Amino acid sequence: RARALLQQLPPQDCDERYCPDLAEEERRQLRAFSARRRREALGQGLACPVPGPCHGCPCKKCGRRLNKGDPGISASRLGDQFWHPSCFSCHFCHQPLVDLIYFQQDGRIYCGRHHAELFRPRCASCDQLIFMEECIEAEGRRWHLEHFCCLECDVPLRGQRYVMKSGRPCCRDCFESLFAELCQACGDPIGADSEEATHQGLHWHARAACFCCSLCRKPLQGQPLTSLHGQLFCSETCSLGLDISSTTSDSSDSAFASAPSPDS
Repeated sequence: RARALLQQLPPQDCDERYCPDLAEEERRQLRAFSARRRREALGQGLACPVPGPCHGCPCKKCGRRLNKGDPGISASRLGDQFWHPSCFSCHFCHQPLVDLIYFQQDGRIYCGRHHAELFRPRCASCDQLIFMEECIEAEGRRWHLEHFCCLECDVPLRGQRYVMKSGRPCCRDCFESLFAELCQACGDPIGADSEEATHQGLHWHARAACFCCSLCRKPLQGQPLTSLHGQLFCSETCSLGLDISSTTSDSSDSAFASAPSPDS
């Protein structure tokens, strides 16, 4: 429950003591932002039996009727309306907000986290709201300028080439030394800018010198292929030419080259 509360109502969204690195102007903006939210949007959902005058009223979210005496949730900022307890949840993340702080916007209920994000972007690194005039946007997320750094070596990546690894940016040097797949043919890492070919969980550079028939060296990009003992061949004939004692191959398939995926 404590973790859920910290997720739903991040203390750094409303208390500058949790944001020690903010500049004075950012602190001023945070104080004003927090005060405005408390004044205009903050409330607490209260559990109570549905009173007689509201017998048969529809749940604000699902529309099913609530009868006198049923457990219901009221939200003072949204008038004389009731919700089923399970329906009183954040419009964005659907986490339950019964007896918890909620925020309202345009007649909808939000947890503190997602209500704040309606107005300010959140840094993917420090989880604080961004009050600076500039920030970095990449892969659909935002960062403070100084927080967009390599996940391994912390080198700043503003204006630099990077690769996303598990949702976090990684510089090219760290990616190629720590995360890049090794080519089955030449043994070198498959760099962030290199085309990659894969087959049965193994990886090759997509260039003709690496991704080719193990016997006749015919390039295999976009071509039918067969594999035997981890080696690739353009045909059954080539696979039998390498090992005449084998009469069947492990598989027959086609492989296609592609750029590495963002999380490769």
